[in-house]
Amino acid sequence: MSAAPEPVTVTVWSDLGCPWASLALHTLRTAARERAQDILIDHRAFPLELFNDQPTPKFIVEPEIVVISAHRPELGWRLWAGRESDYPSTMLPAMEAVQAAKDPSVGGLRGSDELDAGLRHAFYVESRCISIPSEILAVAAACEHVDEHALARAMERGAGRAEVYAQWRVAQGPEIQGSPHLFAPGGYAAHNPGASVRWAAAPDQGGMPRLDHYDPSWATDLLDRLAEREP
Repeated sequence: MSAAPEPVTVTVWSDLGCPWASLALHTLRTAARERAQDILIDHRAFPLELFNDQPTPKFIVEPEIVVISAHRPELGWRLWAGRESDYPSTMLPAMEAVQAAKDPSVGGLRGSDELDAGLRHAFYVESRCISIPSEILAVAAACEHVDEHALARAMERGAGRAEVYAQWRVAQGPEIQGSPHLFAPGGYAAHNPGASVRWAAAPDQGGMPRLDHYDPSWATDLLDRLAEREP
């Protein structure tokens, strides 16, 4: 009996604190789950705070959460409900953990994606400070395919940090346009798929983003393409 073919891998460049990336990933994961189509997601870091030399501002993230939630209330997102002092000032430790989880002894690509999804849920829905190791590991403990003890040991060694910085260097090139940017076999590439968005004015001047249109069918179209490539 021949072994089942490996699931197709979709590469996603993103920042954990980017609501648009979180929307794209939720759309793709939901579509794959509804179709019972197995895919793997290979996460690559597009660390906005390294690009911008500052934490991603709350006054940018929260208006984006409001606008996206109005279009997709099933996300369950809410504005930060924890103590202001607990609001994450960095997403680097969480993104490093997602990279560290790719090690087969920790979770592999499947475990890494579970951890990414869990961390996004913890931040956007539960208002948890995913900047700190204890919260990252608590999320990991709830992931079926992640060995949280192996992840803890990996994080102690600094696993994932070099990968995040290396990916940041690559993301500075012209091929990666921002967070999120998705790539898949067959030449598929899409930056912030399905979304038509613009800011009415600069965020630091009180401007709000405007989501003119969001078409989630991009995810089923992508999955159709991937299914056609499977043997």
